[in-house]
Amino acid sequence: MTEKMKTRKKGTLLKVGVIGVGHLGEYHVQKYKAIPSVKLVGIVDTNGSRAKEIAERYHTRAFANHMEILKQVDAVSLAVPTENHFEVAKDVLSAGVHLLVEKPITYQLEPADTLIRMAAERDLVLQVGLVERFNPAVVKMERLLDHPLFLESHRMNVFTPRGTDVDVVLDLMIHDLDIILHVVDSEVKELHGVGMSVITPKTDIANARLIFENGTVGNLTASRVSDKNLRKIRIFQQDSYLHVNCLKRELTITRLDGRPKDPGGLPQVVSDKIEFPGSDPLADQIGSFVNTVISKSEPVVSGQDGRRALKFALAIIDQIEKGCKHFLSPL
Repeated sequence: MTEKMKTRKKGTLLKVGVIGVGHLGEYHVQKYKAIPSVKLVGIVDTNGSRAKEIAERYHTRAFANHMEILKQVDAVSLAVPTENHFEVAKDVLSAGVHLLVEKPITYQLEPADTLIRMAAERDLVLQVGLVERFNPAVVKMERLLDHPLFLESHRMNVFTPRGTDVDVVLDLMIHDLDIILHVVDSEVKELHGVGMSVITPKTDIANARLIFENGTVGNLTASRVSDKNLRKIRIFQQDSYLHVNCLKRELTITRLDGRPKDPGGLPQVVSDKIEFPGSDPLADQIGSFVNTVISKSEPVVSGQDGRRALKFALAIIDQIEKGCKHFLSPL
């Protein structure tokens, strides 16, 4: 238990801050402001005018340096560029502050291991912002899985300069990597990745194929140069076909109805669509982080989860950079 948690009285507001209030960081500020059990102490951004703008908009205080706010909070969201994750996260954990860090956790595995170790040694929550895990359609899909045989994901974005500090694997595909690695109860046996740059110097289109020890196959495609935004996951298993539309937050379940209906006596295929109107995965993610800190429980998406997704993302990137044309076994 950290010293901060020892001194925070039961029933008092959880004091939080947001470090980095660009496009995504501002959304974190919004969500914290809406949680009754939270007090938003302030925000931090190296862009002084942006920090002032956000602080005024949300009636909070702007800090010029993250070290200043760490003295006054129990927990923070970290939404700075990935290249700064490790150094800032180290300061956060060293100060005894619980951390929600946006994905990817870091650029490399060794720094991620350091953060995971620091959090464990200090009994701090380290949660990684893989927000798609909180999409209600994905959550419901997980509950319906029973030994999936084939999983396919497509995650496409219309090009925007945001997120181009990393390639498309770390920017977009990592969400689906995290989901597939989470739901398939088996180790990866083979991995193949291909991709290319289109607009940026980094990979903008990528495809990866994972074959697991239990025979399950995952096929993932990501692009940030598409003509439309698309977020879909398809899963085949013995008794059903599941189709998740992550953008619309819809889950379609297709299965046999079990009753012969055609002239040959064969059962018919039926589909049911479940919709989740009004849902807010980011609010659920941040609410889960707050509850995890207060209850001293394990986060839904842990530092180890973030590391695992990073491990396979880096392996895919490595294959793309080498122009690999064949499966590698084992990793």
